Amino acid sequence: MRVILAAILATTAVAGVSAQMIPTTPQMPGQAQPARVTAGTYQVDPAHTQVAWEVNHMGISMLEGLFPASSGSLTIDPKNPNAAKVDITFQVDQLSVTAPAFANHLKSDQIFNVAQFPTARFVSTSVVATGTKAKITGNLTIKGITKPVVLDATFMGAGDNPMSKKLNIGFGARTTIKRSDFGVDLAAPIVSDTVNIHIHAAFTAA
Repeated sequence: MRVILAAILATTAVAGVSAQMIPTTPQMPGQAQPARVTAGTYQVDPAHTQVAWEVNHMGISMLEGLFPASSGSLTIDPKNPNAAKVDITFQVDQLSVTAPAFANHLKSDQIFNVAQFPTARFVSTSVVATGTKAKITGNLTIKGITKPVVLDATFMGAGDNPMSKKLNIGFGARTTIKRSDFGVDLAAPIVSDTVNIHIHAAFTAA
C-alpha cells in the first residue's frame, strides 16, 4: 500500500511540474525574447488574464479557484525595465470554482462579500528586473483592505497576435498571502490561512 501511495504522489508531483513548464514551440507567435517588446503602455487582455488561488482544504485536498481580470495596464520600456508599472483589477464577483453553489457561498457576505467589494486590485510600487525575471512590489487590495505584496514574475513571451495583428506580451507571477490579512478569515483553521496565488497576465498594444 505504501509503495502504491508513493507512486501516486510521485506521478502527481511530476504532472504538477509538467503543467507549470509547458514549453513554447518555435511555431507559436510569441517567444521569450525581450527584444520583441516595444516601449509603451499596454492594456490588459481580459480573455487571457486571470488569478488562480489555492488553499489547503481540511488537510484533505487542495482547493483552487479563479478570478478573471476586467481592466488594467502595463507601462514598460525594455531599456529601463525597473521603471515598469502595472495596475490590474480583478472581478471577485465573477470568481469560478467547480460547483456553482460553492461559488455563491464564496461570494456571500460571509466570505468575499462581493455585493460590497466586487473587485480586487494590484498596483505596483517598484520593479527589480533581472533578465527575464523580476520582483514586483505593490499594493494588493481585497475587501477594501490594502496590504503590500511581492510578486515573483517571469516574462512569458511577446509576439503579434495573428487575429488582432497587435503586439501582445505576457507574464506569469506567483506570491503567497494570508487570508486573514484581508478579512477573508471564515472557516479558519479548517481552511489554511496561507493562500498560493498564481497570476497569468497578457497585455496588448493599443
